[in-house]
Amino acid sequence: MIYTIIDVETTGPGNRITEISIFKYDGTTVVDEFTTLIDPEAYIPSHITALTGIDNALVANAPLFKEVAQDILDITEGTIFVAHNVNFDYNVIQGEFKRIGIEFTRKKLCTVRLSRKLLPGHRSYSLGKLCAALKIHIVDRHRARGDVQATVILFELLLQQSNASEVFTEFLNKNSREATLPPNLPKETFEALPNTTGIYYFKDKKGKIIYIGKAKDIKKRVLSHFYSKTKKALEMVRETGDIDFEVSGSELVALLMEDAAIKHHFPVYNKVAKRTIQSFAVFSYEDRKGILHLASNKGRLVSNPISTFFTIGELRAYVEKVCEKHQLCPKYCHLQEAVTECSHYKIKDCKGICKDEETVETYNNRVLEAIHDMSDQKVNLILKEKGRHANEDAFVMIKEGEYLGYGFVDKEVSIQHTDDLHAYLIPQKNNIDIQKILRPYY
Repeated sequence: MIYTIIDVETTGPGNRITEISIFKYDGTTVVDEFTTLIDPEAYIPSHITALTGIDNALVANAPLFKEVAQDILDITEGTIFVAHNVNFDYNVIQGEFKRIGIEFTRKKLCTVRLSRKLLPGHRSYSLGKLCAALKIHIVDRHRARGDVQATVILFELLLQQSNASEVFTEFLNKNSREATLPPNLPKETFEALPNTTGIYYFKDKKGKIIYIGKAKDIKKRVLSHFYSKTKKALEMVRETGDIDFEVSGSELVALLMEDAAIKHHFPVYNKVAKRTIQSFAVFSYEDRKGILHLASNKGRLVSNPISTFFTIGELRAYVEKVCEKHQLCPKYCHLQEAVTECSHYKIKDCKGICKDEETVETYNNRVLEAIHDMSDQKVNLILKEKGRHANEDAFVMIKEGEYLGYGFVDKEVSIQHTDDLHAYLIPQKNNIDIQKILRPYY
């Protein structure tokens, strides 16, 4: 087999290539080489320059990627693409080809995963630390040619291992689980994940939580992240060094656990989930004439809401129904602004408060009836859910419309009254996101 051992340096954000080095290797000797700086057509940030030594002036007269694309295609044709953390380099190069309308596909091998399999027991498998442990000297660390030279020596060492042929064959099968796992994640960690409902935590090499998700099947969902080709997924998988999980039993409890965990840890790859859902509220007030109005505003600005909604469209549609049902005036329900008489008066759906043809007292009585209909119900509710195993039940506790938390109880425990469940309750914070999760269960 012929291999092309490759490294790229990039701009960081956007991952435009600034330098590429390719060594063609026949299993014994380097038979060809292609190394060049590349004009990334993008700004190189100072922190990237500090790492690589490549600045904007250095690449100012370098060729564009499209000008060296054919050289890259020629040297890699019919070879196996090899790199340390191969998915990063491969996807960066594939992305550059895609920008110029060329499809780039090669079989690939990752020297991180190969090293984990063939050279087990090292504390770190980053190129710098692994080479230091193996006494492989790196010239010009974080420059493409220097890193490739070190990777060639590492690759030679991997080929010399007794079971190398078997492992290489396994890893070249793109459907192999070994080939899809993150380079820094031990296979044993993935295999320990359950095929049950719950939440999972992606952690970096230092143990910091970088992503939290929920799933009906934790192992299956986690594996789907490894197959994803989105920029976010590729970056997240590259950083993943460990995965932890919590079994929930039911999907509802998993949703509640996920919301609480994200708000506690604020993982970097849960940016969307960090933002609390916006709510909108209906409230009432009395004007100088004594007429009761139904108005709306953002939920956080309303101290005593009559009812809350998650979109302004949902709120408006509901107020329109209430207005029609109770024959209220759209002007005083703030559905029609800057009008002297509402459109409903013309079709007799408004009794004329906007034309002074109805008394304030009579109109306000109907508004009060509408407010009673609209008021959020302060429900007391225990939702029984599937437990984490066959001999357990889960529950979610809501008191006077307020979410108190969830818990787990063995089925053989005798519960005579809802108060008995407090001993098993895992207290949680109530928020608008939780209310949206629980709304369908009321």
